[in-house]
Amino acid sequence: MTTPTSQSTAVPAGAVRAAIGPGPSSPGKVVAAAFIGTALEWYDFFLFGTTAAIVFAPLFFPSADPVASTVSAFLSFSAAFVARPIGAIIFGHVGDKYGRRGALVATVMLMGAASTLMGLLPTYASAGVVAPILLTLLRAVQGVATGGEWGGATLMAIEYAPAKRRGLYAALVQLGSPVGTLLSTGAITLVALLPKEDFMAWGWRLPFIASIILVAVALWLRWNVEETPEFQELKASDGTKKAPVIELFRKFKGRLAIGVCTYLVGNAGFFILTTFMISYVTRVLGLPSSVILTAMTIGAVAQMVMTIVAGRLADRFGAARVGIIGYSIFLALAFPIFWLVDTRDPGLIIVAMVLAFGPCAITYAIIGALIDRLFPAQVKYTGMGLSANLSAVVAGFMPALATVFLSLSGNASWGPATLLVVIGLISLGGAIATSKVPARGN
Repeated sequence: MTTPTSQSTAVPAGAVRAAIGPGPSSPGKVVAAAFIGTALEWYDFFLFGTTAAIVFAPLFFPSADPVASTVSAFLSFSAAFVARPIGAIIFGHVGDKYGRRGALVATVMLMGAASTLMGLLPTYASAGVVAPILLTLLRAVQGVATGGEWGGATLMAIEYAPAKRRGLYAALVQLGSPVGTLLSTGAITLVALLPKEDFMAWGWRLPFIASIILVAVALWLRWNVEETPEFQELKASDGTKKAPVIELFRKFKGRLAIGVCTYLVGNAGFFILTTFMISYVTRVLGLPSSVILTAMTIGAVAQMVMTIVAGRLADRFGAARVGIIGYSIFLALAFPIFWLVDTRDPGLIIVAMVLAFGPCAITYAIIGALIDRLFPAQVKYTGMGLSANLSAVVAGFMPALATVFLSLSGNASWGPATLLVVIGLISLGGAIATSKVPARGN
């Protein structure tokens, strides 16, 4: 494996660390800043998806055909997935060359600005075609911000964490996803209590405009933490690279491929078990949407609990070992999850979503600590960001691909369940390959 350049400098790493010290920011304060910022990012990111069909479709993409209107809204939704690798490159460059803290301050400001502006946009009725164009552009901006968020937030938590708690700190950042999901769902649920006319006229805007309050909190937290000791050491020893992304593809493209495969379940599997599952339960099984949404809410709580448990297990037994076990559990549960949903029994569907979001959350909880070992410090922000967000581009097509598999299986659930197994096998292979890489990317 390639040896990080910083280790070949004339300045001993230990001497640099002793000179700069750990900085005044406590690990707890840093992980809080990383978690809250990530929760905000996912709140804004999921808020668009929650409102796409019920608000954006009729107000920004009106059509005589409701299906065409909804498809247009979802195409706007997908713009963020295409933009996410761009964000990973931009903010990866900033984070690897100038510092993790500055990049993370910028991502949260960019996401908050885009979401707040969405809440102020004119609709198609008042601005014509300009309205959907602006909405799609702002959605792409959200994607850029999200692309720069996860790698940096996870990296900051890991680089500040005590040596024996890296797995837990990385897992705590991952709590931002279920918390963001619950916040966005709860916000829309509250404003949906308004009369329908008021909700469609102005009520839907409130959760987006409220982003500015969340941004203020996240920005204050991130502004008041110091740069990580690991990056300070890298900077002091003149180990940063002029073009981190070029360095990454020149020396570590194999590790990047491994990282993308390892993260695939966390992205592609998630959208099959959520976006596609909602469509499957309502369209194919003919159940009310409240059944699956309630089950997913309970599943998100299970995910939060398991995330913390898995983080602790990663510290005790190693992220690679726990990850391999987690992906194996995912494979074992792929078919049973759909079998339980096929019963049409609301109680068993809840069990299915608890299994989907609970034990399967093991793979999501440890992914930061697992991918962290793939890349040296000079390209770590870029490498982690691209690993997550290149797999996200693939994930953006998963609901459609799962629908194709469902059609090929004659509307039988073994079709999408088989797709889950394929994804699980790819990620399991990635986790096994990652376990062979020396820890800390050396």
